[in-house]
Amino acid sequence: MLLSPPGQEILARLAASGDAAGELALAVSLRREYPASLVAAATAQHELRVAARAKFGRAMEMLFTRGGYEQSSAEPVARHRAGRLGDIGRVADLCCGIGGDLIALGAGREVLAVDRDAVHARLAVHNAGVYGVAGGVRACVADVRDIRLAGIGAVFIDPARRAGSRRFPAGTSEPPLDWCFALAGRVPAVCVKAAPGLPAELIPAGWEAEFIADGRDLKEAVLWSPALATAPRRATILPGGDTLVAAPGEPVPAGAPGEYLLDPSPAVTRAGLVADLARAVGGWQLDQRIAFLAMKQEVATPFGRTLRVVDSAPWNEKRFARRLRELGVGAADLRRRGLAGDVDQIRRRLKLSGPHRATVVLTRVDDKPWGLVCADPGSPLG
Repeated sequence: MLLSPPGQEILARLAASGDAAGELALAVSLRREYPASLVAAATAQHELRVAARAKFGRAMEMLFTRGGYEQSSAEPVARHRAGRLGDIGRVADLCCGIGGDLIALGAGREVLAVDRDAVHARLAVHNAGVYGVAGGVRACVADVRDIRLAGIGAVFIDPARRAGSRRFPAGTSEPPLDWCFALAGRVPAVCVKAAPGLPAELIPAGWEAEFIADGRDLKEAVLWSPALATAPRRATILPGGDTLVAAPGEPVPAGAPGEYLLDPSPAVTRAGLVADLARAVGGWQLDQRIAFLAMKQEVATPFGRTLRVVDSAPWNEKRFARRLRELGVGAADLRRRGLAGDVDQIRRRLKLSGPHRATVVLTRVDDKPWGLVCADPGSPLG
């Protein structure tokens, strides 16, 4: 319906309408020219396209379903994964959805795209065409468990994750992860997309667990079969593609805060690489069980945010409220790690007022409640 000439015309007019008020007025006008069902479908598609601009550079030319858009990977993540497959020329994209990964996998490769949803399979081919890579794509509507993989050099699979129900517990997937891991017995090079919170005990021996963040936002976990694995655990930070891997080293000491605080990327903490990062930057932990790192000097690293420590003391809410007022802090990012308490309620009780911004860290030092007032290195605070 939306690929018909009238559907394409409506989508083009919505894209050119400007702001939300213009879109609303145009939708009313369009209902006088086209069937109401077509206008409703195009309006819903336009809203998805606008939202998808956060993931795709050509979102306004693509087609989506809501579920397909929500599960799709953003372009930088998909490109990173596709790049790790190197020069493998024939790939299967299982559970391809609307084609977010197919776009990256199809650049210079032949791809078998499989989904049991016929609408998703069709949209995947359309979206690959938007990026000019549909020529090497063959789409198949089927259950991925029924697909033969003869001649395929690598498999990428994005199993649907379930929110939880009586039949399927939260964290399970379709097809199940065990089936996905077993693909390595048929095609050695296998990449499985997983939720970042995947329990470590579910990852098979010999597989690599890579945790990918875009900036400070943890996006997903990627599991690489032994044929593709190069380290047990890895944290990758996009858009630069910097990676940190587990490596042997001396135990990292714990001690009092220094002049700077390093808040590791969630990709680093989820990968269990806080000690590796501490060794890389010459820092130490405030507490062996907590991810914050202390440093004597400012360090620029893609693997964490460096903050200057303005004040540091055992945590006492009234004392810190007075100190923040003295510093003129009117807005604060509260970072709580290792202490109980509702962050929003604490922020309200602090009654912040003033022109400056700060980061207030609630944590533990030597197993005692501790607080720090921090600022960006170039801030005039303090």
